[in-house]
Amino acid sequence: MLDILVQPRRDAKAARRFLKQLIARFGQPRVIVTDKLRSYITPIRQLAPDADHRAHKGLNNRIEGSHRPTRKREKLMGRFKSVRQAQRFLSAHDQINVIFRPRRYRLSAISYRHARSDAFDLWRSYALEMTA
Repeated sequence: MLDILVQPRRDAKAARRFLKQLIARFGQPRVIVTDKLRSYITPIRQLAPDADHRAHKGLNNRIEGSHRPTRKREKLMGRFKSVRQAQRFLSAHDQINVIFRPRRYRLSAISYRHARSDAFDLWRSYALEMTA
């Protein structure tokens, strides 16, 4: 998952805006995986003509799975009241999530455990600073 952008609509205009932000931040993509929504086709052809666009329900499973904690949190909060509130929550949540969930596929089990314990030690020290 490269980025999260909450939008009220999933039309071509929203897809164009999202893709522009991603391309400006990360450069031209080689492969773009989306669900089967047809409004993505034209913006992808215009903004990333060399990218291989894979629109298939099964290929998007990893991306959809990564949204699961967000959906669970949204349900607990009783839904987000506005797009702005959702964007604020998701941007903060993403920064914290990166600290506590290092990229497991890149680390051995021991390195992963050390990274997690370092993250929790860092969190404890920040919490002590905030209370003191």
